[in-house]
Amino acid sequence: MTPIPVLMYHHVAPRPGDMVTVTPETFEGQMRHLAGNGYAVLSLDGLLSAIGNERKPPRKAVAITFDDGWLDNWVHAFPILRKFRLRAAVFVVTDWVERASAGGAPGGTASGVPHREARRLAERGETRGLVLDWDRIGEMQASGLVDFYSHTVHHARCDRLAPETAAGELRESKRVLEERLGRPCPYLCWPFGKFSGEAVSHAREAGYRALFTTRHGVAGPGTDPFDIPRIVVKDAVPWFARRLRVYTSPLLSRAYLAVKNS
Repeated sequence: MTPIPVLMYHHVAPRPGDMVTVTPETFEGQMRHLAGNGYAVLSLDGLLSAIGNERKPPRKAVAITFDDGWLDNWVHAFPILRKFRLRAAVFVVTDWVERASAGGAPGGTASGVPHREARRLAERGETRGLVLDWDRIGEMQASGLVDFYSHTVHHARCDRLAPETAAGELRESKRVLEERLGRPCPYLCWPFGKFSGEAVSHAREAGYRALFTTRHGVAGPGTDPFDIPRIVVKDAVPWFARRLRVYTSPLLSRAYLAVKNS
């Protein structure tokens, strides 16, 4: 199997303050490493073609994903993606985007708010200055480099919801994204990485073609599209370079993940 690491980011901001933020300098160094060392960055459509054995993936393929749709993705990450012409996907919480687009209550700023505090503000509806709005999403999508998919309506833990509530979170977020962006939304990422077998069934019924998790591992031909693992990215370029050498090697990735996940 040709392993394909699916990289998971949340924030790109000057002051990390948590384990899910990388600085713009680090992010630029990581993207420069991809662009300068022969890595092929796939769209999620390209990833699914490889998983389904519809197209043989390049030897050093990766995919880039962002969770939640924070405004710093536009402020800091998007210019770097444009600079290196690299593809990425962002999983957005549609209620948060709607509130940010309507103005909402004053929240934080695009930079310097630790993830836990940013999420607390967003969950209270205070998304302005924290979360992407539809205008910025439209700008990013129009570049041809960034695609947007579902992270539910309310950033919901789908393993705890009543069945009909979970089904509504999945259907409604998909509907809003398709209406707002004018294109299909076939992919979903589980908030907190939490889901149940029943939630997966609801996602299938809603029309999703692939589901992204926080389970540690690499994807590749033959991976279950409804259980795609990812790699959390750390705020360090040397770490990034070392891990990519491992994760894109069939032999090294198999050995390393067997030890790490044992």
